[in-house]
Amino acid sequence: MITIADVSVSFGGVKAIAGLSATLTGPIVGVIGPNGAGKTTLLNVLSGFVTPQSGRIEAFGQEILALSPNKRALWGLRRSFQAEQVVDDLTVAENILVMADSLKLGRAEKKAELARVLGYVGLLGRESVLGRHLNAYERRMVEIGRALVGKPRIVLLDEPGAGLSQSEVDQLRGIILGIQDFSGAMTVLIDHDVELITAVCGNTLVIDFGIPIAYGPTVEVLRDPKVQAAYLGTDEHLEDEVAA
Repeated sequence: MITIADVSVSFGGVKAIAGLSATLTGPIVGVIGPNGAGKTTLLNVLSGFVTPQSGRIEAFGQEILALSPNKRALWGLRRSFQAEQVVDDLTVAENILVMADSLKLGRAEKKAELARVLGYVGLLGRESVLGRHLNAYERRMVEIGRALVGKPRIVLLDEPGAGLSQSEVDQLRGIILGIQDFSGAMTVLIDHDVELITAVCGNTLVIDFGIPIAYGPTVEVLRDPKVQAAYLGTDEHLEDEVAA
């Protein structure tokens, strides 16, 4: 469970998040809203890349704003990025083992953890391939694999489906749905793909201009007229996606 209390973030005169309060519960929680709504800013606050001007965040009993980004990762908060962070000159194994190195795992533990993660994200046999030779889907899987090394408590996924084909998004869906069984972690997912959000997120938070406008069971939230107006400016497409 993640409890966000009165969090505000400003960049100059622009308020990216305005007194946001929400309690996120469930194995997979969606965060949606129009472009510029403050979704990625919220993930940046959670992971420690942005410091809010006010508020507090508690995750599973830990006040996380007091921790540095590195300590949050060691505690178990991991993330992916909109622009994936795969290093082209490192192999798949080396990209993933960056996290294992920071966790100070022994050699045998690293080997076992690498095999476990590679098997989960479907990259067994690809561990020696350089990042530059991976396709978009494989690069996303490397990022998710890195986030799953060790014992993460929370995995933040920022637009993991961006640029993927429908068949790849279908594979991604299975990966996201299985994260809690695989690692025990709660997942917070940002994505513009309403179908993906509907398929995997039990609850969804909707924000607009940094303000929460709805939170609850995903299907109910997506049918809220306020959400339809804020998210797409029209309810037609959203209704079609929810009904599908």
